[in-house]
Amino acid sequence: MIVRNLALFVMAVALMAVGALLPAGSARAELNVDITRGYVAPLPIAVTDFAGSQPDEQLIGSDIAKVIADNLERSGLFKPINKNAFIQDSASLQAGVRYGDWRLINAQALVTGRAILQADGRLRVEIRLIDVFAENQMIGFALENVKTAWRRIAHYASDQIYKRLTGEDGYFNTRVVYVSESGTQDNRRRRLAIMDQDGFDHKFLTDGRADVFTPRFSPNRQEITYLSYEGGQPRVYLLNLNTGQQEVLGNFRGMTFAPRFTPDGDTVLMSMAENGNTDIFAMDLPTRRIQRLTNNPAIDTSPSPSPDGQYIVFNSDRGGSQQLYTMRRDGSDVKRISFNKGAYGTPVWSPRGDLIAFTRINRGTFYIGVMRPDGSGERMLAEGFHVEGPTWSPNGRVLSFYRQSRADSQGRFTTKLYTIDLTGYNEREVLTPLDGTDPAWSPLLQ
Repeated sequence: MIVRNLALFVMAVALMAVGALLPAGSARAELNVDITRGYVAPLPIAVTDFAGSQPDEQLIGSDIAKVIADNLERSGLFKPINKNAFIQDSASLQAGVRYGDWRLINAQALVTGRAILQADGRLRVEIRLIDVFAENQMIGFALENVKTAWRRIAHYASDQIYKRLTGEDGYFNTRVVYVSESGTQDNRRRRLAIMDQDGFDHKFLTDGRADVFTPRFSPNRQEITYLSYEGGQPRVYLLNLNTGQQEVLGNFRGMTFAPRFTPDGDTVLMSMAENGNTDIFAMDLPTRRIQRLTNNPAIDTSPSPSPDGQYIVFNSDRGGSQQLYTMRRDGSDVKRISFNKGAYGTPVWSPRGDLIAFTRINRGTFYIGVMRPDGSGERMLAEGFHVEGPTWSPNGRVLSFYRQSRADSQGRFTTKLYTIDLTGYNEREVLTPLDGTDPAWSPLLQ
């Protein structure tokens, strides 16, 4: 059963920037976070409760500040300072920053602001990012939305702060769709679920009567594609998150799986099995025309396009073992790019185009790794009994994947979602109500 209030949810979280709050500081402020190195010592940052003139405003201001601090801390690049160490309070900050008070607690950056409930019921949030040691304002801006969208405001503000301090786009104002699992090893119930990237605002999209697999976001529309066994047959579905409507992409002759959108959102790549052979096909969504891209007696599956749409990476056992290959969007110029020991699968191209993430299995151990599109620079980021299913954040800085534990004597096991950045130093569990697999990250929300 599809959740019917998705359209209201999406409308409620749409953000509108309403201009700068105060003149920004120098565009060449000294404070920045260098994220080009392997390990980066987290930047000490103070995030104060946002001020308000009435209790409701103060409560929302405190909640927004906590979400911002939590987002920045989870990135591994920032270390929010405990509020108990603050010398200046949020109310007096409205009259001016006492820079010496913040330097005493080693705050290199300061985030402060104000929450205002307007006469029409809408929420206005004013936010400032300050370089403590240079004593200047780096950015100042205001956001407006309905009161219930305060968490979306906090995520959007987090992205602006992250971008100003690192020079890269953020990834906090995003959602993750995944497969929620429950039940025993022999009787798993798999439902489609969606949540904010931090695990909040969780919703189930299907009721679990039919198993679902491999959900993927459209790059430019509020749509996801996924595989479902509804009716007892594996079919690729398209789900509109605004309306809750779903449709079957087509009645294919063979089993279909591993659907994924191309960057323009107008084509879905997928694998189809016909007469015992599995190849890769592309379906043009406006016309429903299908084009065959591979024609090989081996198993070709898990296609993922490059961000410019010109190339596709996939896995195939055409060389005797499961390895990664690239080809042009029309299926020509096939090249093998993985050559190390073990089997490779679930490749996905980075939004930046510089890396391909994958799952590797070698001697019974699973790995999440990355390599350049030509196969060079391979390195492992995570390993375990069973880790699989990498998906990129929209800025190409962080990966999400799932980790399965070994089954106990009763056959019980867990599957949990995790994130890890490209350094491999910052692995974090994403809390979900039940077990989770097959995560897929959305583009930045507007």
